[in-house]
Amino acid sequence: MPRFLSLVRIEENTIDMEEAGPEFGARMGALLEEITKAGVMLDTAGLLPTDQATRITWQDGKLSYTDGPFTETKEVVGGYALMQCKDKAEALEWGRRFLEVHPAQWTVGLELRQLDEG
Repeated sequence: MPRFLSLVRIEENTIDMEEAGPEFGARMGALLEEITKAGVMLDTAGLLPTDQATRITWQDGKLSYTDGPFTETKEVVGGYALMQCKDKAEALEWGRRFLEVHPAQWTVGLELRQLDEG
């Protein structure tokens, strides 16, 4: 079965976990438990804020390091999930359900990519 990497994209400075309320954590926990019991979820985690990150760039034969936060970036990867699904349609369905758990006033995106295992 193919594996898919889901990259959760957020506008880091606009997400307020306080406004989500305790019910958000309960809904997310229930969905993650369902995905895991279905045998789909291989690994998942949220990421620490970009003010604790470093970008490493290779350009013109040289490395450069940039410590966060990355103010020029509007959208960042806030988490990921590695899933094994029967096909892309199933992976998209889990992605839809994941996004719908979030508060309506948040802007959260999801990039779904199949792993190249060939």
